[in-house]
Amino acid sequence: MNPAPLIAVSTSVTVDKYPERAYVNAAYLNAVQQAGGVPVPLPPQLEPAARDAILKHVRGVLLTGGGDVDPSRFGEARHPTTAEVSGARDTLEIDLTQWAIARRVPLLAVCRGLQVLNVALGGSLYQDISSEPGSPFDHSQAGRQGKARNIPTHPVKVRDGSRLAGILGALEVDVNSFHHQAIKRLGRGLADVAWAPDSIIEGVEVSDAGQFVVGVQWHPEELVGDDRAAFNLFAALVSRARETG
Repeated sequence: MNPAPLIAVSTSVTVDKYPERAYVNAAYLNAVQQAGGVPVPLPPQLEPAARDAILKHVRGVLLTGGGDVDPSRFGEARHPTTAEVSGARDTLEIDLTQWAIARRVPLLAVCRGLQVLNVALGGSLYQDISSEPGSPFDHSQAGRQGKARNIPTHPVKVRDGSRLAGILGALEVDVNSFHHQAIKRLGRGLADVAWAPDSIIEGVEVSDAGQFVVGVQWHPEELVGDDRAAFNLFAALVSRARETG
């Protein structure tokens, strides 16, 4: 059997705070390790040479959640609710996405990560779902359930026959939700394969069946302890990464 594959994990960065920090929620690292991978945090502060030295050994990519993508990346002015924008993080993650796709490195994108994936492929985002006409559904449970992040808050329907359905082992799952932005126009080569009750896109994958690029809008890393479907996402990433090693 191939050794445990190295999985590059994108990090958040502090915005307008001193000293500047790069950080990643422990749940991502735990989920990758539970699935048999070795997480390697990849902060935006790395010099290109240092980043490239790490990527030579990476066999999978995990794009994590966090602040909003700069709307200038998809040709829009900033909405008043857009927050925690980091140009350095946007650049790293968009470059990392394009690197992974070009080299057919398996990629799993979570929450903001799904949005970065979409923007990297030329798509656009709703900058604030609640500001859109006819969108009464609340996609952010932050503050409604204290600090608990492992409580599902709404169902998601998954397209039968999709890669995502095969990974999850279900056509409907209950998910947690911590986002106020969402996919508007799909990026090139992406297919939407999962939806919330209000039709907001909750899951995507590349149309190329031979390539592992999957994104979800919820936070499965917070659910792996009690939810087999959530664990399966990380297990699938690590399994595919091990095959490419």
